[in-house]
Amino acid sequence: MTSSLPLTGERTVPGISHENYWFRRHEVVYAAIAADCSGVAVLEAGCGEGYGADLLAGAARSVLALDYDATTVAHVRARYPRVDVARANLVALPVPDGSVDVVVSLQVIEHLWEQERFLRECRRVLRPGGRLMVSTPNRITFSPGRDTPLNPFHTRELDPRELAGLVDDAGFGRVVVQGLHHGPRLRELDARHGGLIEAQTRLALSGEPWPQALAGDVAGVRCSDFVLRTGDHTDLDASLDLLVTATRP
Repeated sequence: MTSSLPLTGERTVPGISHENYWFRRHEVVYAAIAADCSGVAVLEAGCGEGYGADLLAGAARSVLALDYDATTVAHVRARYPRVDVARANLVALPVPDGSVDVVVSLQVIEHLWEQERFLRECRRVLRPGGRLMVSTPNRITFSPGRDTPLNPFHTRELDPRELAGLVDDAGFGRVVVQGLHHGPRLRELDARHGGLIEAQTRLALSGEPWPQALAGDVAGVRCSDFVLRTGDHTDLDASLDLLVTATRP
């Protein structure tokens, strides 16, 4: 079943073959953190279509999903009944101090104007020992050579050191940054299409029909085609997306 939400190019949704690469690139991070959400109370700040909150709900004791867009909230409420959902401003989270075990926010912080305030709110709502998990595109590879984002929907993109610094400054400890990379099969597709991301972006901007070979390869992308790992600075700098995990002292 495809999503009933309109396609904006920003909200990643399941079931759209031409968007499958981006969907799997996001889904793999949800799958990677699901075990850390087992049996606990989870808040997702910026849930989008809701598939990720539903995936986490399969492991967590409870999931509260928040989003600012009213249409999105209505969609999540109708499609994912095991997820509690509410409309909220992410710099004023509508939950008490120390009331959740894990805060998840994937591919959201780059859209926020008040990133520092958002992270302080995440710290406020976490219990002592609670965990923060935030992912974002790596500025170095997403908008290479630029100080301002290529994506007009992004307010501020971050590199690995900037992301870790923001989280540390917000009062978190045990800050660890991981990078998401193409695995062997996606590197083969990169070579075949002259850059898999570039090929998709070029067609999206031009409006030209997709070549059958590219469409088939994109539709066949799986979570297992990506690799999420902790590496040195060089490895992190080369990553596509970043995932930071941290603990509230």
